[in-house]
Amino acid sequence: MGDIILSNHPGFRLGCFLLVLVSMALWEVAAPRRELKLARLARWPHNIGIVVINTLLLRVLFPSAAVGMAIVAESRGWGLLSGSTLSHWALVPLSVLVLDLAIYLQHVMFHAVPLLWRFHRMHHADLDFDVTTGVRFHPVEIVLSMLIKFAVIIALGPPALAVFLFEVILNATSMFNHGNVRIASGVDRVLRLLVVTPDMHRVHHSVEQDETNSNFGFNLPWWDRIFGTYRDQPRAGHDAMSIGIHGFTERRVCDTLPGMLMIPFSASVEGYALNRRKWDEHG
Repeated sequence: MGDIILSNHPGFRLGCFLLVLVSMALWEVAAPRRELKLARLARWPHNIGIVVINTLLLRVLFPSAAVGMAIVAESRGWGLLSGSTLSHWALVPLSVLVLDLAIYLQHVMFHAVPLLWRFHRMHHADLDFDVTTGVRFHPVEIVLSMLIKFAVIIALGPPALAVFLFEVILNATSMFNHGNVRIASGVDRVLRLLVVTPDMHRVHHSVEQDETNSNFGFNLPWWDRIFGTYRDQPRAGHDAMSIGIHGFTERRVCDTLPGMLMIPFSASVEGYALNRRKWDEHG
């Protein structure tokens, strides 16, 4: 079964992507958490357009993607886990866990390094927060992220099945935790012990910098708690909090495809990097 999935992994990933996207979109219509500033038809074509651009770019630059690199690493015995005596059933979840930690650290790095933040802030400049925000990333960031994944895969030597599962889970949870969906507070408190919830990740999209620099996890919520970057709730509350980035509030800049692509090359990032931030008394 694993071989069948891996041999057709692009198709499986596309199917999973569409299933989660449609499911989250329907949930957002049925039980929205916040009122959107802009109509879906005003934002979605541009956010989905970025997905199309990124998909085509990765197919050209990295035809076999992360799964292909994992297959190469396995065949050549690369990585710390290549000679492991652990069973496949142990190696797969262990690898997924380590890959998730790597993505958490990558996310922190994209906030901490001003040059990388320039590209990552396109994701944060969305004027609303919904399922399409979870797939809205600058093409340069997507390429850099894939190169980082390659480096981690080469160093770790995870099973190809683990990499496939991680990619599917990462894509699905990114759309889930960016969903504009209402979850009962009691359910959310329990759920966020196991996975990053929309209410947990929404804090990360606050215009307030100390809130932006928190809740970096995409899949698992544990890293934020372990490394001290967890914040339970936004100060203003979820209904009143402002989404986006100070200085990026014009729709033509933040929510049109040409404007989105140019965000890295406009405005200064001086004083923003994590190592320069100033936490207030609530930090």
